[in-house]
Parts: sequence; structure tokens; C-alpha cells
Amino acid sequence: MVIAQSGGPSMVINQSLVGAVLTARKSGKIGKILGARHGIVGILSSDYIDLRKPSDKKLKAIADTPSSALGSCRKKPTAEDCRVIFERFRQLNVGYFFYIGGNDSADAARIVAEEAEKASYPLAVYHIPKTIDNDLRSCDHTPGFGSAAKFVACAVKGDDLDNRALGGVKIDVIMGRDAGFLTAASALARENEDDGPHLIYLPEVPFSIKKFQKDVIAVFKKRSRAVVAVSEGIRDSKGNSIGAQFSLGERDSHGNIQMSGTGALGDYLAKTLKATGKISRVRADTFGYLQRSFPGVRSEVDSKEAYQSGVCAVKAALKGELSKGTIAIQRAKGRRYAVDFVPVPIAAAAKYTRSVPKQFIASNGHDVTKAFIDYARPIVGELPKCEIF
Repeated sequence: MVIAQSGGPSMVINQSLVGAVLTARKSGKIGKILGARHGIVGILSSDYIDLRKPSDKKLKAIADTPSSALGSCRKKPTAEDCRVIFERFRQLNVGYFFYIGGNDSADAARIVAEEAEKASYPLAVYHIPKTIDNDLRSCDHTPGFGSAAKFVACAVKGDDLDNRALGGVKIDVIMGRDAGFLTAASALARENEDDGPHLIYLPEVPFSIKKFQKDVIAVFKKRSRAVVAVSEGIRDSKGNSIGAQFSLGERDSHGNIQMSGTGALGDYLAKTLKATGKISRVRADTFGYLQRSFPGVRSEVDSKEAYQSGVCAVKAALKGELSKGTIAIQRAKGRRYAVDFVPVPIAAAAKYTRSVPKQFIASNGHDVTKAFIDYARPIVGELPKCEIF
């Protein structure tokens, strides 16, 4: 089998990798287990690691380490790439291919699977879900989100304490090109009635700079301070990205605009607030890539579910339930938190994304509902408790 990682790293993507590898090793049904360096790029260049060699202890240490241990990529395979991939797989007698990633990675795996069918090459292809954006349509929530959401909540909690000490307005720009789940998770930082974030702006709600100014000034007048969480993907009433105007025009092979890696959106929002002349101290931070691979802030639930996703993918592939599938994480009904891992067709995760549901967004357009808190809290887990006067 060949296994690879794709797209943005996360704090638990290696859990999925190790879950799949250890399950394959214990099965006795798979010979060589190869890890491709940097996703499809490594397959095209025959750059592999023999994953039969590391000890269980070594692999478990890898599982507990953030980021993509095999390296990653954002390459969308062409028909010619697929031809080369099949040729490489034929040479190695590969019958199973596992690709860990988000919707673009699922789409890349789908393309490989469909081209394999056209070429009459017997290949079981499984996508293993991962994305901190939590926007896979196939899952109630996605491995990687819980840990990144915990980082966001902890960071905003710290920012709120800092803001209490010095006053003024603090703006935090949080990842989420199309879906605002991570930004919404900032609400978990609240312990007390007056805790920030006091305002939350998601891509799902049309953004108006004038309303933003009005909202922030109102909170500032009431509290002499304000903490604001803003998604990097906020859009105007016509659906145009506010942050895209500050990007350098960079796109990956899937057509996604480069959004993170710049503080321009935060600087723009801070500048517009200062221009009102009603708030003198305004600061902005862009969390950017810090949210993806930060050690020590991992959600235990997220970690366990990421591992189990890898386990279930290999078991499903060996059973032959689907020739091209993905693992859907489905939340069980009832008050007690529990999930099921279900193999479904890969098309359920590929290409398209989902947004934050309307029932999770407050009617005022700049906050979240209790329904979101109830949804996210068991995935994220406990946060540090902080005391104030």
C-alpha cells in the first residue's frame, strides 16, 4: 500500500497516518507499506519511506507530533500524472492507496481512482478526512478542527485577558477561506459574561465595513474595550472576498487564493477603526499558520478520532466495501457524545465544501448560538480556567 498526506498540516494528521500504518501491519494482508514524501509529488518522483521499519514506539511518537510527518503538497493530478502514478504503482505492485487530507485531497484521490478504473488497473483508493476548516460535507466534524479550534479559543482567551489590562480594541483574524467554523470556535473562550470575543464575523454573513465600525464602537462605549474575532474569508454583500484584495494573487493548483501568511486584512480593519476618531488604541493579529501545528494544545477527542479514521480506512479497504471511498464521521443522536466511522463513496468528500449552518449563527450576524457551543465543546474539550477580579 501507499499512504500520503496532502493539503495543510494539522495537529493530528499524523494520528491518522499511524492509525492506518499500524492497522495495515497488524492485518498480515499487506506486504510493503510505503509512505510517499510530499503527497502525489513523492509518488511521481518515487520518493518513499518504508513504513514497515519504524518501531511501534517510534510511530506512536510520530502520531503525537503535529504537522505532516511525510511532508505535504497541494498538487492536483492531471491525466498524465495519473498515467505516471499507475506506472509507478504497477512497478511496485500497489493495490491500496490512502490519501489523508481535505476536500481538494479527496478530489485528487477521486481523480486517481477514476483514472485507474479507465485503465483497468485494480486499485482501492481511500481518502482519510483531515482539515482544520471543518468544511467536509461528508463529516459531522473533521479531524484537525478540534485541535485548531482549541488553539483559537485559548489564544482568544489570552487576548481577552491582555485586552482587560490595557483596554482598546483587539482584532484577531482567524483561518477560514469559505467556512467560519474556526472563527466561531473563538466563542468557547468565554467564561464570564463580559469575556471576549465580543464580536464574531464569519464568511457566511455579508460583511459591511460601516456596520463593523458601528458594532465595535458600540461595544467599546459599553466596556471601554473590545475583542473581535474575524474570519480571513469575510465577504461583502456581493460575495467578494474582503481579504482577497490584499493577497498577492497566488493560487494553488486547485484554484484556491492564498489568504493566510499576511496581516493585511487585520491592518485594514484596524486602520478603518482608527479613522473614525472614536478609538485611539487598536491592535490586530493574524493567527495564520500558527493554528495548524502548535504543540501542546491538542484536543484529546480530536486525536483519538483522527487515529480511528486511519484505522477504519484500512479495514474498509481490506474488506473491499468500496473501491474508492472516504471515512465519514457521524455523530450519534442523544446527549452523550459519541461518533461512528462509516465508509462512504469518495464523492461525498471531494471538491465541494460546506458552510457554518444558519442555526449556529446568531440573528445579529456577529455572534454564534448556544447550538454551536453545544456542537463544538465536546470536540474541543476543556480549556484552561482563568480567574479575574
